Amino acid sequence: MTAAEKLFNRIRRKTGEAIGDFNLIEEGDRILVGVSGGKDSYTLLHVLDALRRKAPIKYELIAVNVDPGFPGYRPEIIEDHLREHGFTCHMETTDSYAVIEEKLRPGSSYCAFCARLRRGVIYTLADHLGCNKVALGHHCDDFIETLLLNQFFVGRLAAMSAKMLADNGRHTVIRPLVYVEESDIREWVRLMDFPIVHCSCPAFGETDRNRQKMKQLVATLQQDIPDIRSSMISALGKVEPRYLLDRELQQLVEKETKED
Repeated sequence: MTAAEKLFNRIRRKTGEAIGDFNLIEEGDRILVGVSGGKDSYTLLHVLDALRRKAPIKYELIAVNVDPGFPGYRPEIIEDHLREHGFTCHMETTDSYAVIEEKLRPGSSYCAFCARLRRGVIYTLADHLGCNKVALGHHCDDFIETLLLNQFFVGRLAAMSAKMLADNGRHTVIRPLVYVEESDIREWVRLMDFPIVHCSCPAFGETDRNRQKMKQLVATLQQDIPDIRSSMISALGKVEPRYLLDRELQQLVEKETKED
């Protein structure tokens, strides 16, 4: 067995575990898989397809790429990859770049505005394509870094959800790579020599600095705590409200205790 096969088997096993733990995929699902051209979305699409082929239930995958219109973005490379591997795909061109340049207010987050526009396009396409779920390629490190960012910069104890109802109330967003570490994804994609296409966002590197700090922090801590990622992901699933400072949660715990 090659190194790429061993890595893929590990990624597939962890993804299957997450799907089972959070009931991410069900019989008859039609899933829009967001494919940006980056390592995470490529991995998500390929592993979901591999699981689909052997799954005891039937579900469909539609790979969707949203071109934001950034100068230098190469969606044709992504489309060639998708068609080469036999994926059903939809390529959507938008004028998001022009909208951001025109509407973004001084001091506002470029990435947040772009993400809102992209979400709107994705949900509209999910309706158009008849998809009831939207799969995104956020991995274990994304969950952990988001948790730390919220704690350090926002003062909030929150990360991401593996499964949640979208803001529009019609679609369910799933993140099947929640147990998969970024290092495994990066190495597998490198071994597979997939055609990575960068987003060409003009703000890239400027708004990403805090996340990079969190990434470096976790890497430093891992030197003394080898299992820090699995421990932090486990902690997100074992919340003990009575030991937190959320007053509403505390009142709820006290009410439930009295009722018992």
